[in-house]
Amino acid sequence: MSEKISIVVICKNEASVIERLLQSVQSVSDDVVVYDNDSTDNTIQILNKYPVRVHQGEWLGFGKTKNKAVMLAKYDWILSLDSDESLDLMLREELKELSLSDENVVYDIPFKNYLGNKYLQWGEWGGDHHVRLFNRKYVNWNEARVHEELVVPAGTRVQKLKGSILHHTMKDMADYSTKMVQYALLNAEKYFEQGKRSSWIKRRLSPSITFILHYVFQLGFLDGWEGYVAARMTSFYTFLKYSRLRELWRYEVKEKH
Repeated sequence: MSEKISIVVICKNEASVIERLLQSVQSVSDDVVVYDNDSTDNTIQILNKYPVRVHQGEWLGFGKTKNKAVMLAKYDWILSLDSDESLDLMLREELKELSLSDENVVYDIPFKNYLGNKYLQWGEWGGDHHVRLFNRKYVNWNEARVHEELVVPAGTRVQKLKGSILHHTMKDMADYSTKMVQYALLNAEKYFEQGKRSSWIKRRLSPSITFILHYVFQLGFLDGWEGYVAARMTSFYTFLKYSRLRELWRYEVKEKH
């Protein structure tokens, strides 16, 4: 590998999962940057066991916080990871062999998503992949508070890798419920700021359509109970997001009167 990679992670209270990530990246990079948002559990103690650079700072929303963390990296090539993700052996070896000679290429990486210990091969989570390796001189995150996306210039070439990022999405039902509520409320606020509205159809029909899409048409039922839970949770997320969006607009009307 002629060019080196910096691995950049943002986290808060991830003591239960972050060690899996740290163990998986040691052979890939000599620059692992973790931006911590005031963790109150044992996250910092775990980080201090590994050769990583820890920065503690304020939470600015997902997009802005990731951009701030990226700027702390030593190298321009960035592998952006979440604290509940790790690299499988194939991806580790693949990353070590990449030449990274073309700065106008981004790398699309397959994801294997887990609910607890169950690998979800179907439904919403099946066949998942994302661009996560990029050169920060040309590519970076947008400033969305939630569901942030990379801004990739036109003409950028996308190269697919074979190895996978292992994403342990939720450890149990309690964790799953908490995260889905958090994301739904944040996304409702984002939609509100963008001037989007919550229609009757979106509140009443979209949740059911979402469930049928993921569980039936995308074969989520083949993942058993976990596939059913995943489809149900996304349906609930959809309902809560649009219900909260309706509420925010009603508050706006009341304040004006």
